[in-house]
Amino acid sequence: MNMLKFAAASMLVLGAVSSAQAADKELHMIQCGGQDWGGSFAEKHIGEWEAANPGYKVNLEYLAWGQCQTKATTLAAAGNAPALAYMGSRTLKQLSKNDLIIEITMSDAEKATYAAPILGTVTAGGKIWGAPRAFSTKALYWNKGLLKAAGYDGEKGPTTWGEMYEMASAIKEKTDADGIALVAASFDNTMHQFMNYVYSNGGEVINADGEIVFNSPQVVEAMEFYGTKLASVAQPGPIAYDKAKARPLFLAGKSGFLVGPYGDSARMKEVDGLEWAVGPMPHGPSGESGTLLITDSLAVFKGTGVEEQAVSLAKYLTNPKNQLEFEIATGLTPLRASAEVDAMIATDPNWAPFIDIIPAGGPEPFATDYQGLQDAINDAIQSVVLGEATAAEAVEAAADALEDVK
Repeated sequence: MNMLKFAAASMLVLGAVSSAQAADKELHMIQCGGQDWGGSFAEKHIGEWEAANPGYKVNLEYLAWGQCQTKATTLAAAGNAPALAYMGSRTLKQLSKNDLIIEITMSDAEKATYAAPILGTVTAGGKIWGAPRAFSTKALYWNKGLLKAAGYDGEKGPTTWGEMYEMASAIKEKTDADGIALVAASFDNTMHQFMNYVYSNGGEVINADGEIVFNSPQVVEAMEFYGTKLASVAQPGPIAYDKAKARPLFLAGKSGFLVGPYGDSARMKEVDGLEWAVGPMPHGPSGESGTLLITDSLAVFKGTGVEEQAVSLAKYLTNPKNQLEFEIATGLTPLRASAEVDAMIATDPNWAPFIDIIPAGGPEPFATDYQGLQDAINDAIQSVVLGEATAAEAVEAAADALEDVK
């Protein structure tokens, strides 16, 4: 009898062990935004990955935009990292330096699906630290009615800085509107706006070798154009305006130009009587038309025990087919060229300036102290806008400050 009880107890123990072994291993994934932001496609693709990877279950956690990245980094620093998380690519260099995330190794075939500048947004030290997930480029919008009132055709926008300044000046002089809705507040989109001009004049902040190259003739020209010339034909007090405050000026017909993403066009279509068009960023004397490329990425955190599976999931979610489905659902700029993207442009030609420019774009500057980088560049812009420094002086001071944050 005792032997029977022992055998039964042993079978129960073995059964419990077997059940524990059969339990799915969890991949905690943090996603910014709500379920309505492409969630149905993300969840569909996660389900497909789970079916192809038995024994693993994804715990998808949605968090508000202001909380998601903070929680992911806080958990990682405390030794309880998520398997992967949606992160602004600007954070990847610092995360990698702090040994919190792992490299995402891509084959040559995988790399070839991206335009090289896009991979530049997630690459530091020759290694890729995130799988690009969300993407935006910028272009120049103009008010056709204001250009016509200022003596121009209105259908054709400027292609050079000289033409842009001439047109903006004419709008300022001949209409009741300002030439451009200019952003110069102490906020990240001031640096973002400025970088569109830097990349449209052959400039850089940090080169491929990680060196600060901000103090260059190309960047000085961009600073002079942005902080002096455009500021002189913009709305009064541009340092009080971030993008959220500048956009309504254009929508209300109070400014001739606005730099923004494709998403701004949806707002413009809702404004009765607003005649507008969009084209590539005008270029400066030392470069060709360019744009700032901004990505958010899926980062894979270190020390979770499921790193290999997390990389597999990140790659599956962002492969060409699945990524395009997610982009269409969320209204994001497509990361890759495809027949479907060509069809999007044919349906809405306003997509063209945002997609055709990708190969000429440059990445959001990659630094270990992103806040310090942003502050250094914004301080330089504001000092020129306020007349406290020349463009050359401001750029030199910013370049010195950037050496401490790279």
